[in-house]
Amino acid sequence: MSQKQRVKYTLDSGETHILAENEIKIILRAADELINNGGRSMLAKILKGSKDKKVLEYHLDRCPSYGFYKELTIEEITNRIELLIKTHYLKIEYNGRLPMLVFTEQGWEIERETFAEELYRRFSEGADKNTGNIIFEMKDVNRSVVFDVLEKMRNSGNAEFIVLLEAWKIIEVRKVRDRINSVINSLSEK
Repeated sequence: MSQKQRVKYTLDSGETHILAENEIKIILRAADELINNGGRSMLAKILKGSKDKKVLEYHLDRCPSYGFYKELTIEEITNRIELLIKTHYLKIEYNGRLPMLVFTEQGWEIERETFAEELYRRFSEGADKNTGNIIFEMKDVNRSVVFDVLEKMRNSGNAEFIVLLEAWKIIEVRKVRDRINSVINSLSEK
């Protein structure tokens, strides 16, 4: 019984040689939805705003970057993704026989800040009428992003976060609870 060959890939950014900072952030934000679970094709579909069965099945249409490049062709979008790979914001690693996207350290630093800012805005603006939703979502968020959100709350000096933080810390693990308590103490002193 022979082992299946890895799917080979080539990178071609075409005529795309530079991207604006906001484009880099948008692409990385969409990539975060499928890191180590999807590749360039699926990322291009998210950015295109595709109604592909898998995009909808996995709720990738809820990604803030969904449809950002709706006016571009899939090839033009793929060129932009491949430029981010060539410029070391993303890289490809194999998961079995399929090439999957993963962040480089440089790409993760940008996405981490982008995602933390997005979550902080949701907390600040009360985007969730039921704040319990966002609190429970935070259980699945990377710990470094959670800590970044908490630091943004601390730096805001907004004592209105205290009630939310008190509710949040009840469901968290000790390390996050400790950081939440630290933020509560800081906000109480201001």
